Amino acid sequence: MTEPMEIDVLLQKNRAWAERVRSRDPEFFDHLAQSQAPAYLWIGCSDSRVPPSEIMGLQPGELFVHRNIANVVAHSDLNCLSVLQYAIDVLKVRHVLVVGHLGCGGVRAALQGTRVGLIDSWLQHIRDVADKHRDSLDLLPDETARVNRLCELNAVEQAVNVCRTTVVRDAWSRGQKLSVHAWVYNLCDGLVLDLGFSVEKETDLQNSYLRTIRA
Repeated sequence: MTEPMEIDVLLQKNRAWAERVRSRDPEFFDHLAQSQAPAYLWIGCSDSRVPPSEIMGLQPGELFVHRNIANVVAHSDLNCLSVLQYAIDVLKVRHVLVVGHLGCGGVRAALQGTRVGLIDSWLQHIRDVADKHRDSLDLLPDETARVNRLCELNAVEQAVNVCRTTVVRDAWSRGQKLSVHAWVYNLCDGLVLDLGFSVEKETDLQNSYLRTIRA
């Protein structure tokens, strides 16, 4: 692991980055400062190895982002729900992407029952997912396989939670074009896997969920 940089080095890197961008497109920041119109909301994990815009090859302004430990969408989390509401009602995003990642430390801690402090309460959301799918998880050959499958199942279950929010249901009821998707990112090869969960109206939710879980 590399040593952490001094703070002034970070600022120097920022200035160098801004200069590189301006050299390629002198008007880039002028246009960026005027408005944002992203088509996508990314709900992902806070893991430092998963930078959303970079791994999707997108530029600043193209992806609205909310991140937390293990990409949880809890109906009591006003932070996440506020981001969702702003993205859908104000920015008019077309797609909500719930993206987990294989080998997630939060998912692993939840599965193993590891005590890590305040976050234990947050990880109960993941434990609930594990309990729901305990029979299928126990059939897997080893701990790595169980962790990675739980990462996938968690992304799907959190995408279901997105679909069940009043924000999304209200958008669908008024005919707004909006799709919700569940993906996972593989740290080992840099690729994103579509888990097959894609819902664009409330009546599709149950069938999409069952099809994805059974795949």
